[in-house]
Amino acid sequence: MRNPKFFLFVFLLAMVVATGSVRAQISPRRPAAELGGTAWQLVKFEGSDDKTLTPDDNAKYTVAFRTDGRVSVRIDCNRAHGAWKSTGPNQLQFGPLATTRAHCPPGSLYDRIAKDWGYVRSYTIKDGHLFLSLMADGGVYEFEPAIGVPAQAQPN
Repeated sequence: MRNPKFFLFVFLLAMVVATGSVRAQISPRRPAAELGGTAWQLVKFEGSDDKTLTPDDNAKYTVAFRTDGRVSVRIDCNRAHGAWKSTGPNQLQFGPLATTRAHCPPGSLYDRIAKDWGYVRSYTIKDGHLFLSLMADGGVYEFEPAIGVPAQAQPN
């Protein structure tokens, strides 16, 4: 005769697994929900070599995280859009950007930001500022909340 405790254990285990998967489908875990619907403007970039770069106008360097996983970006004289995702707490990854190709004036941070974009791997929000960290301690971009930048605006 088979052990009834074994069948009860298997049944309960199956129920726990089924309930957990249904719960995950109903309310998916969204570790970066705090980013969706927010917009930020650049304060500065601090490189791993301790060199600090600051924009001539913070409002010319913005990033707006949409709740649908899309991102709208202004990098000096260019506009861009792409995708973002977070696979865990404080993890962040951007997809490739579709960007305009205007030639920005001397002193622009366009080339630096465009080069670094794909190397962002994590974020932190501290004292109301967003910090985007590059992989391999490549540097940190600091942003403050942007005024007048609609986070849900459609990309240009």
